[in-house]
Amino acid sequence: MRWRPDPLITALLAAALIGSFLPATGRALEVLEQAGVIAIAGLFFLYGTRLSTAETLAGLGNWRLQLAVLATTFLVLPALGLGAQVFSGNLLTPGLASGVLLLCLVPSTVQACVVYTRVAGGNVAGAVVAASLSSMLGVFITPALVALLMAADAQVDTGSVIRIVLQLLVPFVLGQLLRPALGRFVVRHDEGLRLYDRGSIVLVVFVAFSEGAEADIWSNQSVWSVLAVTAVCAVLLALTIGWTALVGRVARFSRADRLAIVFCGSTKSLASGLPIATVLFAGDDVALIVLPLMLYHQMQIITGAFLAPRLAR
Repeated sequence: MRWRPDPLITALLAAALIGSFLPATGRALEVLEQAGVIAIAGLFFLYGTRLSTAETLAGLGNWRLQLAVLATTFLVLPALGLGAQVFSGNLLTPGLASGVLLLCLVPSTVQACVVYTRVAGGNVAGAVVAASLSSMLGVFITPALVALLMAADAQVDTGSVIRIVLQLLVPFVLGQLLRPALGRFVVRHDEGLRLYDRGSIVLVVFVAFSEGAEADIWSNQSVWSVLAVTAVCAVLLALTIGWTALVGRVARFSRADRLAIVFCGSTKSLASGLPIATVLFAGDDVALIVLPLMLYHQMQIITGAFLAPRLAR
């Protein structure tokens, strides 16, 4: 089977390159920053309209699966991120090392892990709820972990948490409340709305890299430092996939649950991580901080696309 690049990966790389070399500036950048905030709020509103009550109740009943995913997302990966800080100052620049730690603190992604769980023949209802629960709890847990582990780099206060809640959690809850009225429309226009999903993330990436270019953050980065952070992200992904597979077997989960744990526990959300980073970190440093998350996100998409059909067989 010939491998074809994922359109989202291509678009994200293009947005990062254009933002770095042809960045938006001045008033245009301010307008795009506000547009990005609104776009991400709309994205989480759509997440809310897509999650059915029946799926939620079915998934919540499998508390062992939910606990395994949450423990991996908010305990195991943060521990690995802390371990990776030994490379700060030698293998990784301090900014990239901070980005690696932030990557390990954000919640699971929603779409990718559900799609890959479905393709592999896993517990789709459990994956939907695990990913959504991780995203919603991450609105509170990620800022708390950032305040605990990255206090020197970030500004975490009541105001920043409220901004994250208003941008991510409130639209999701509104989507859930309006699901009876909008659910059929969302299903009918799902393909077009998914283009909106991807476009929202691409916009936020472009804004982040435009801000980084305006602050000239790349002058202190070498090709070797970017290659080094790429290698660190690859190792983190491999360790996490190995951990989730081991937990599934040792705890004697069913095969369907094991697949959900692997795909939900090993993935990280760019859609949640980007807005959280833009709120908690100074605008000049956001591009550098989110670079490891972008790299990890692309790796998890490629790896999932490779693993899911093979696990199904």
